[in-house]
Amino acid sequence: MEASLTFWIVFNAAVLGLLLLDLGVFAKRDANGDPAPVPVKTAIIKSAAYITLAVAFFFWLRMSYGETPEIRSAKSLEFLTGYVIEWSLSVDNIFVFILLFAKFGVPAAYQHRVLFWGILGALVMRGIMILVGTALMREFDWIMIVFGLFLIWSGWKMLRAADEEEDPTDSPILLWLRRRLPVTDGFRGNAFTVREAGKLMITPLALVLILVELTDLLFALDSIPAIFAVSTDPFIVYTANVFAILGLRAMYFALAGIIHRFKYLKHGLSIVLMIVGAKMLANWFAGGKAVPVEYALVLTAIIIAGSIALSLWKTRNNPALEEVPPMAEPPRG
Repeated sequence: MEASLTFWIVFNAAVLGLLLLDLGVFAKRDANGDPAPVPVKTAIIKSAAYITLAVAFFFWLRMSYGETPEIRSAKSLEFLTGYVIEWSLSVDNIFVFILLFAKFGVPAAYQHRVLFWGILGALVMRGIMILVGTALMREFDWIMIVFGLFLIWSGWKMLRAADEEEDPTDSPILLWLRRRLPVTDGFRGNAFTVREAGKLMITPLALVLILVELTDLLFALDSIPAIFAVSTDPFIVYTANVFAILGLRAMYFALAGIIHRFKYLKHGLSIVLMIVGAKMLANWFAGGKAVPVEYALVLTAIIIAGSIALSLWKTRNNPALEEVPPMAEPPRG
């Protein structure tokens, strides 16, 4: 079935309301009016709340989204499987966020704002990518082969580089921006742009935001094809993405101090990507769902949970970080 226009409008209005509440009503501010650093306990509660919302949405789909019980059951399972995949891949984003904030020396008070606008941009970008992906799959069914092979290659590439730590500030785009745009020599509060001596300039915080958006775009190139292996319903694909991204900011503050202990998460994610890619190929050659969605859900959950459990066990003697260590001097333009 296709989601009605009412479904789309109500869902997006609810998402926008959640974002505004998080930024306004629930965001504590310091004496300067800037968002205060999010305590770990608060972040954990928010993360749990977003996961609870996703589970509640799963049950709503199971009761309401479809003409028959069989369709409702299938659609809800597609959402849950897609959500688990997207949530797992979104955790990997946190590694990059931590490196970015450390490299640029972003104060904790400003990280909240960067992540808010970064996630808002990610929602828009992913919505566009899902529309394009849906249109391609409807017009060219062989695109499933391309997506499947890409996921297998991407998973293999991630597995080979799982123990390497890339520097996101080495991006050619960042170097291009520094050469082409006037950048201030340090932060200007939580502003992205300022006017100095009559000249409009961007701040290092804007550079961080751009890199956050680029990071999500790169991750989306893996995650969007991955969820298309589970469902071709754009409403299911979109909502699974949205629920995974909504809790990303809270999850960052909840996990920032222990994310270094997730030693084998990338290994688990790479295996999931390769399995999902193989499932996509099998579905295409079989002319339908060769691998039931519930099998994919159980296998994904086992691999991700196992990689996290193994990571925490192997690093059980590693102390938690009090905070992400910043650079001594923020990068200058």
